[in-house]
Amino acid sequence: MDSKTTTLFSVEEIDEALIKKTLQEIYVALEERGHNPVNQIVGYLLSGDPGYISSHLDARSKISKLERSKIIESLVKSYFRDK
Repeated sequence: MDSKTTTLFSVEEIDEALIKKTLQEIYVALEERGHNPVNQIVGYLLSGDPGYISSHLDARSKISKLERSKIIESLVKSYFRDK
């Protein structure tokens, strides 16, 4: 790579990667506690109630740092990108 080459990073791609990584960590935490991760995450996204997310492995704190609308947007984009 030329030392004069500028690498561009998309803020949107970085945000989506952070959301994906965080959701994967939350999924693992919920699964370890014996919960149905999909149902719990959907419950949180629909209601906004952090009680749906276990505090195990700091999952509740992690998901609270993300905007629910951004999580939903990322999931919808991912769904249609995979089609």
